[in-house]
Amino acid sequence: MPKPIVVIVGRPNVGKSTLFNRMTRSHTAIVENVPGVTRDRNYLDAEWEGKFFIVVDTGGFYPKPPEDIFLQIKEHAIFAIEEGDVIVHLLDGKDGLTPSDMDLARLLRASGKKVLWAVNKIDGPTREERLHDFYQIGAEELWPVSAATGYGYDDFMDKLISILPLYVEEKIDYPKIAVVGRPNVGKSTLINTLLSKKRMIVNPVPGTTRDSIDSICTYYGRKYLLIDTAGLKRKGKVGYSIERFSMVRAIRSIERCDIALIVIDANNAIAEQDQKIAGIVEGYGKSAIFLLNKWDLVDKPEEAYKILVDKLSRKMWFMPYVPVLTVSALEKKRITNIFPMIDEIIKERGKRIPTADLNRFFREALSGAYLSVKGKAVKFYYITQVKTEPPAFVVFTNYPSTLKDTYLRFIEKGLRNRFSFKGTPIRIYVKTKEKDRR
Repeated sequence: MPKPIVVIVGRPNVGKSTLFNRMTRSHTAIVENVPGVTRDRNYLDAEWEGKFFIVVDTGGFYPKPPEDIFLQIKEHAIFAIEEGDVIVHLLDGKDGLTPSDMDLARLLRASGKKVLWAVNKIDGPTREERLHDFYQIGAEELWPVSAATGYGYDDFMDKLISILPLYVEEKIDYPKIAVVGRPNVGKSTLINTLLSKKRMIVNPVPGTTRDSIDSICTYYGRKYLLIDTAGLKRKGKVGYSIERFSMVRAIRSIERCDIALIVIDANNAIAEQDQKIAGIVEGYGKSAIFLLNKWDLVDKPEEAYKILVDKLSRKMWFMPYVPVLTVSALEKKRITNIFPMIDEIIKERGKRIPTADLNRFFREALSGAYLSVKGKAVKFYYITQVKTEPPAFVVFTNYPSTLKDTYLRFIEKGLRNRFSFKGTPIRIYVKTKEKDRR
């Protein structure tokens, strides 16, 4: 089973982002006392008592949105409800029950999903009398919580994980490849073309997730699991913006994969949605290949390639290590270049550098470098690799806080120049030696 998704919904300003931050132990969501501040969904991994899941923070729900932006917020919430395994309907214990709460509760009951009704801003036992008004909503059980202080939070989370679907990490020995990208960039056409190759033996994998289609293929004797994110369908009169609603499904595919094929339409501008998808790939520590699809429609290919690669380097500045391939899924051009590139990146993803080689590089890279803190020299002791997939390194120094992002990027650039790590992110952590802690 894939990682379950928990969706937090409710009116604006009831504390959804604060609860999201507590559940994910982060400060990713914007928290302001201003209605409608969370205009897009946030997604992060969470864990409680050894149970792992994804939390989705939505914008506020308005049954009759006062502005177009609030209509979009409502649509986001409705879509997230459809994608979620468990829905947390967060209510405001200070404001009391409102018609908007009742409308959303009816929507939730009609969805048939598992729902937890939580009443927020209950800061202690004496405040729990506020719960009585909320039983009108039709819930059998209400959970008093304070997202800000943590009151009632442990009981709420224990209940939440008790109703989550089972999550079992996939054990597959061959590379898992997710095909992701904005709608209409040619993802499904690419999958169909890959699976129609004469040297590929195809076996369907039924029902791995409800929102992706998996196929096992063999290319020159090597197996791959291809994960095709299912397309989205418009829902009647609601008028969903498909580009905004593809993210949660992309996340599920990315979270499961080793390498993401990020498909971009070579004939359209690189959009914010492309950046978001690439950012999720990097954030999850997955390797990647940029595929510029529909290359058969490009005029002056050589000139266009230089322009597009330049745009990619600027828009995707946070992934300079990702290779670029031009393909035409429809015309089946250069498709056979994809799998050799995948094989190369899989090796890079699992690469482990001997400590002696690492420290030889480290001494050379930092020779002549000098940093100081309050007149004291910053000492760089050594570097070691602590894991693979993706590769991760620890730098030991006497003043870890002095190594800012720019310095870490300098070390990363040096590592890549020496050891490549093509197509895969690397992580660099900074620690102090035990003797320096005393």
